[in-house]
Amino acid sequence: MKKRLKSIVALTLLMTQCVYASEGPGTIYSKGSVLIEKDSKRILYEQNAHEPLPMASTTKIMTCIVAIESGKLDEIVTVSSRAARAPKVKLNLQTGEKQKLGDLLYSLMLESHNDTAIAVAEHVGGSVEGFCEMMTEKAKELGAEDTCFETPNGLDGPNHHATAYDMALIAAYALENPKFVEIITTPEKSIPTETVEGSKPHQLRNKNRFLSQYQGAEGVKTGFTNKAGHCFVGAVKKDGMELIGVSLGAGWNDKGKSRKYTDVIKLMNYGFDNYKKYQVIEDGENYGVVPVIEGKEEQIEVHPKEDIILPLSAEEKASVEIKKTLPNEIEAPIVENQVIGKLEVVCGNTIIEKTELLANRSIAKATLMDKIKKFFNIEDK
Repeated sequence: MKKRLKSIVALTLLMTQCVYASEGPGTIYSKGSVLIEKDSKRILYEQNAHEPLPMASTTKIMTCIVAIESGKLDEIVTVSSRAARAPKVKLNLQTGEKQKLGDLLYSLMLESHNDTAIAVAEHVGGSVEGFCEMMTEKAKELGAEDTCFETPNGLDGPNHHATAYDMALIAAYALENPKFVEIITTPEKSIPTETVEGSKPHQLRNKNRFLSQYQGAEGVKTGFTNKAGHCFVGAVKKDGMELIGVSLGAGWNDKGKSRKYTDVIKLMNYGFDNYKKYQVIEDGENYGVVPVIEGKEEQIEVHPKEDIILPLSAEEKASVEIKKTLPNEIEAPIVENQVIGKLEVVCGNTIIEKTELLANRSIAKATLMDKIKKFFNIEDK
């Protein structure tokens, strides 16, 4: 028998249009900006967040995480002439110089060295071009669909671009990696960290001013090129919530250099002032029963596949509703965790999250003997 579906609205009945809290963060100067909560990836504010733009050295977020995930951090990188010729800003690596890959990532992220990015790309990807393909492929895996990497250091290329939202997604992914967080929050570093034959000593200092400008700041990466202007991806963890703000194209002069930070500071203030995380759906909770036909039991309980925890404003919390969709009945056999229906978290006219409803146990198909026992009300002993 085919399943017949109907929608059942549960919990609150109040509906309002889902809008940004208060008056927004104020004037944002960047060409593209976004504020998201890291775990849910929910957009709390956006301004041209999906417009493809050059992103300068914020590119190095992806360079760093791809290098970390290569598993080659203890390998020795031999600097090529191509890497040594890279334009400023640079570590001034020399052709033939040797450094551990893991050490070079501090140069990459603390001082944004372009020669280091080339050396890392060549070692991990076999070539700059091969590494950029790895970066772009990784972006697509993360849902960053409007991103194309043509350089590992963020220097301008004809089609080197991302969106503010894509950069936020990439940063959210990278921030899940403890090594990445360790690198970007390190105040200063001397490399090599261990003696390497053919190496030269370098002193590194973290140039990210945001770390000292905002309580709970974790980084992430600054950037500038003539095409991109000043760019910044910042992350802050406090009050039980981690937010990521992105500013692409904040300006091309000293004002732009300052505004890349002030844009993100405004976004952070707005986010922490207006949003808190709430558990909207709990995975172990019973969300109803569905009649079972042709089964050894007459009904099945359903529960959500996962917890749903979302950042919500006070207005949203008061108006959020849960829409539950279940069949009128379901035919046995049923296996535990079989998908039975779905839940949708709705704010205004927008579905802001959803998950599946699963069977809480298995139910076998009733045999002829089972049906006879049921008809005569015979209980098993």
